[in-house]
This record gives sequence, C-alpha cells and structure tokens, in this order.
Amino acid sequence: MHKFIISLICCLLPAVAIAATPEIRNNAPDRHVVVKGDTLWDISSMFFKDPWKWPQIWGINRDSIKDPHWIYPGQVIVLDRRTGTLKIGKASAEPVVKLSPQVQVEPSSHEAIPSIPASDIEPFLGRPLVIEKDQLAGAPRIVGTFEDRVILGTNDTAYVKDLPTDEGLNWQIYRPGKELVDPDTHEVLGYEAIYLGDAKVQQFGNVSTLKITKAILEINKEDRLVQAVPAQPNNYIPRAPASEISARVISIYGGVSQAGQNAVVTINKGRRDGVENGHVLALYHKGRTIEDEGKPLKLPDVRYGLLFVFRTFDKVSYALVMQTHLPVELLDVAKTP
Repeated sequence: MHKFIISLICCLLPAVAIAATPEIRNNAPDRHVVVKGDTLWDISSMFFKDPWKWPQIWGINRDSIKDPHWIYPGQVIVLDRRTGTLKIGKASAEPVVKLSPQVQVEPSSHEAIPSIPASDIEPFLGRPLVIEKDQLAGAPRIVGTFEDRVILGTNDTAYVKDLPTDEGLNWQIYRPGKELVDPDTHEVLGYEAIYLGDAKVQQFGNVSTLKITKAILEINKEDRLVQAVPAQPNNYIPRAPASEISARVISIYGGVSQAGQNAVVTINKGRRDGVENGHVLALYHKGRTIEDEGKPLKLPDVRYGLLFVFRTFDKVSYALVMQTHLPVELLDVAKTP
C-alpha cells in the first residue's frame, strides 16, 4: 500500500510542475531590447501567456527581491526556451546572465522600468482615499473664499480654520464620499475620500490663507484639508496569491458602473484577508441562474480579465484592470487565478 501511494505521488508531481510552468507564446521573440515606457508586465506578456507568474518567468524567489528596480532601458531581455525563463544579456554577442540577488552598481532606481504603468496608479499612491467613519470631521475646513466665490479652482484663495502650523505648508483637499459596504456580509469597510486638489499655505493665523495650487474637481466651503504625504512605493512583484482569495468589485473610480482596461477598482478584501501589493486576481462575471426542468440552475462564472493589486488598506484594496475583453462591472468576482 505504501509503495502504491509513493508511486501515485511520483506520477502526480510532473503534472503539477508542468501546470505551474508559464506557457510561452507561439509568436514570442527570442529577445527584446528594453525601452523607456516598457513595464515588467508588458515584457512578460510579450513572451508568456501568463504574465502574473512573474517569479517563475524571471527565475527568482519572490521573497528575495521585494523591490524589483533592476531592469533598465537599453538592457536586452533574452528568452531561454529550454528553462522557460527570461534572462538579461548586455548585447547579442555577450553571454546571458541569470538574474539573482546581489550587490552591484546600477543606474538610479528612478530610471528602472516599473511593474505596471506608473501613470495609471500614481494619483492613488500619495492620497488617503479610504478613511474611517468621521475621520475628516475634525480636519481643518475651508470657511471662506476670496471675493466670496462659490466655487474654487486653481490659483484661487481659500481661508481655512484650525490649520496647524507644525505640519508643513502643503495640503490636500478632500470631501467625504460614499461608504464602502461588503456586498456579502454588509459590513461597512470604510469610506471613500474624494480628492479635490492641492493647496499651499500663504499665511498662518486663526484663519489661515491658502492658495489652491491644483484643482481636479470643484472646491467649495466646508471641504476638508489633509496634510500631504509622500507617495507610496509603486513597484511590486506581480504574482498570484499563495492562498485562495475571493473578492468582489465594490467601487469603480469615477463613480461609474462599468470600466475597461487601465481603470482602477476597489475590491472588498484587504490586508486582514491576506491581500498584498502585487497580487494578481482573475476577473469573473457571475454566472446567471436559469430554470431547467422547473428547477433553478446556476451557469458557470465567466473569466474575462485580470486585476493587479497596487495599494492595500486593512479591509479594502485598489487594483488596476490589466487585461479584459468584457466591461468590468460592480459586484464582479476577483479571485486567485
């Protein structure tokens, strides 16, 4: 009996290994010269059908490199078809070097290519955006405007009450948004904070004077100010979660009900649920329930795209739609691919 179990395990192991290996595209090139504007996702997609299997594709241990700032424009990415991995070579005539963690002199990390398009997520990295109930209630607020203007825009002047003098000159302006509710448990997960723009202090006082330096939406009296903070890191190792995660799309940035590729969505799972920056989740439309022979019959869920998680909070996370051939809709399922 023991011999039978051992033999069965040995038979299954190769199948598991094969299933875990990323599939090379039929039209994959042998090499690619990295150019400015490339992303790790783009390069992985050029060679493989499963770009989220990033640790296998690049042949590294994902725990060894937390911040993948090491691929730069001008480098040559070479496909090793024998091992099914990508490697870096300096030129076609020079030997290929396997990636491995090591100390070396490199260009500035600011020149390295990002994991995903930086421009799509940068606005979400330096702003709170998800807050606790009444978190903005005690924040400094706009109490008046120059010349009693009803709506403020860029270069307008605002008067703010209770602005602290020891937290710097640069501030961000917010308005409380809708509550984020888990569609399955009905738990309130947080509240959206609507980012309106930036302001800079011109003069402190009992009522301080600020200049609006940027306005992306209309700014009004009673809008709240939050201290500007540095942006969060924006380069993560794309990978599938190590455990099974099943989430739902509960909000689409911009307040719309549908979204396409490169849109930002909020899912109802966060750090407490094991979601991490860099996790890739598969998108599914929930299958309809039909009637069959007088009984309800649920049709299978339809997989149609991929999400890349780039910022996590305790109970929710932001994710970028990386691939989709159908519109992303509220309450769609996002789970481990």
